[in-house]
Amino acid sequence: MTDLALIAAQGSNVVTLFHAATPSLAVSAAVVVPCYNEAERLNLPAFSAFLQEVQGISFVFVNDGSRDATLAVLETLHAAHPDRVEVLSLSRNSGKAEAVRQGLAHAAASGVDFVGYWDADLATPLDAIVDFLRLGQRYTEIEVVYGARLQLLGHSIDRKLSRRIISRICAKLARIAVGLPIGDTQCGAKLLRNTPRLHQALAQPFSAGWLFDVELFSRLAATAASRTGAFYEYPLAEWTEVPGSKITGRAIRRAGFAMLRLIAERHLGLPARAMAADLPQLVIAHGLATVDQKAA
Repeated sequence: MTDLALIAAQGSNVVTLFHAATPSLAVSAAVVVPCYNEAERLNLPAFSAFLQEVQGISFVFVNDGSRDATLAVLETLHAAHPDRVEVLSLSRNSGKAEAVRQGLAHAAASGVDFVGYWDADLATPLDAIVDFLRLGQRYTEIEVVYGARLQLLGHSIDRKLSRRIISRICAKLARIAVGLPIGDTQCGAKLLRNTPRLHQALAQPFSAGWLFDVELFSRLAATAASRTGAFYEYPLAEWTEVPGSKITGRAIRRAGFAMLRLIAERHLGLPARAMAADLPQLVIAHGLATVDQKAA
């Protein structure tokens, strides 16, 4: 059996993941999927089944300098869906932030109504893309729809305690950086309206590493007509932690200090070369001062 036939055969078993009759969407979208050494984890049947069932949505897979067979696997999916799947291959590993940025810039240039990015492990099921698009189609003031992994009744959210703790810390940093009561920034499911302001936000590389989502939100919030109306946090019905994450403790620490630097530069008026060791105390002091101002 050929690779293409195998995808089709396996895909028939996954088709039940989606609604039997998916309502047609009046908007188009291109979703970026960053991939680094994902050859063993990429669920080709799930992507193939989704493409067969849902129209108006395409994928841009970014091979971030993988050293395994990721590129060959992606080319197989492209061959099965040449009009709906693009593969960009970076010559060296540049990190998730840069892979997503380049993928989004490429997707935005195609003229679709929305662009987004999705984790390759499909911790967030693909059918959530349709839910996000329905919101963007219905509420034109929304510029960003992103998944929130909230522990609500009837929702299937499977996360380790350590990941929940890290997520809460990231959310606190995000609230200071963006100035909004954000609950979850690190879920790898985001959809953005394709606007000139988004193009501008993607023009420069991100400096916050693993926390690039917060930096992107901060760039968009800085020029939004209504920051509260531009962002929509969508409680996911399902999210499953998939083994094999590439994020290390060192990367988390580096990203945290990078985000503190960003907050200091943009909100505290500190010079760009402020010492990272002083930043936690400065950010905390700024947060306390903000609380005091609101109380007054």
